[in-house]
Amino acid sequence: MTEIDSIVITTLAERPSLLPRMYEIAETWPAFIPHDPVGEALLSRVAEDFPRYCVVATDGDRVVARGLSVPFNTDLDGREETPDKGWDQVLVWAFRDRHHGHSPTAVSALEITVDTEYLGRGLSYGMLAALRDAAGRQGHNALLAPVRPTAKHLEPRVAMTDYVRRRRDDGFPTDPWLRVHVKAGGSIQKIASASMTVSGSLAQWRQWTGLPFNSDGDIDVPGALVPVHCDTARDQAVYVEPNVWIRHDVKPRTI
Repeated sequence: MTEIDSIVITTLAERPSLLPRMYEIAETWPAFIPHDPVGEALLSRVAEDFPRYCVVATDGDRVVARGLSVPFNTDLDGREETPDKGWDQVLVWAFRDRHHGHSPTAVSALEITVDTEYLGRGLSYGMLAALRDAAGRQGHNALLAPVRPTAKHLEPRVAMTDYVRRRRDDGFPTDPWLRVHVKAGGSIQKIASASMTVSGSLAQWRQWTGLPFNSDGDIDVPGALVPVHCDTARDQAVYVEPNVWIRHDVKPRTI
């Protein structure tokens, strides 16, 4: 258990009664993000199926943050710790391994979400530390994370490889969320070039974004890290999001 002021952070396995309340948080994810088909199919099951790898923060009776991660096996053919398909791939592998009984050899974070009223209090550091600790308690020596840089959406036309290289005078990344990870001891590994994919009809994209989607080519969408490609002839627009793989070394300690 971790305490930050009045906030208590534990694994969900330690407080299973909070499972139905994990999504009570006021959050600011872009409206199109939940329509990634892998996430639509599997994300809602993560907390229930992998409670020892998920953490929750409360302030009194209020749920104020959640952190989700999943274990997966990297020893099977075609597997690696940091796949190019990032978030989507590790989520699929985790549930496939659970179904087939493959023992996990790695663990990847999926998200840390902090209630909007609790942003700026350093809670993200506490949640990240709790996810690392949860991985260590399950015997893992690292927590991997396909990180979504929080300020990249302001510059969707900048290549992620160039964006990741940007540093402040103190040597830390200019992006706030990458900076949190690096300050916490994480090391940037590589770009996950196709970490998440959202495809939909033009009518769906208009509903999600409020934009007309009436011309061919790349369209800048608020909240998107890269442009969304629009094809009016096919009545389709596709968003392929790159993330940044970060590795956190942890001390394994089973209990």
